[in-house]
Amino acid sequence: MKMRARWEKGMTMTELVLVLAILSILTAVAVPTIEMSVKRQKEIELRRALRILRTAIDDYKRASDMGWFMTDYEQFGYPPDLETLIEGVEKQGLEGGEEIKFLRNLPLDPMTNTYEWGLISYQDEPDAESWGGENVFDIHTTNQATALDGTKYSDW
Repeated sequence: MKMRARWEKGMTMTELVLVLAILSILTAVAVPTIEMSVKRQKEIELRRALRILRTAIDDYKRASDMGWFMTDYEQFGYPPDLETLIEGVEKQGLEGGEEIKFLRNLPLDPMTNTYEWGLISYQDEPDAESWGGENVFDIHTTNQATALDGTKYSDW
């Protein structure tokens, strides 16, 4: 019978503890990095969604100011709600009822994982906590968490 060399017999307890310690350190470094990466990606998605919605609101206002369709005087040319941006409005002076649509669908709020957005009316006070319901002047997420840059998501 042959004698096996010491290194062929297997790992010692010290070697196992050392490997586990190294893996623990690597995990402790990797987890926060991954979490920050996920948060950063959600922030990018939030900025994109806000840009899409605000552009649609601005396009609606511009079309209203140009007289492409009729709006209520009290709305100041802003959409009454977000659904109007999706459903569209009938263009004035055209036969056949051509509609102008400003959004294909409502973007998902990546911070709350819902389609519920915080709305701001043109008539609302700057520090108002709730939407007055007259029109949609601006939009924000309802998530009150703090972003990586130290600001609140709801202030974006």
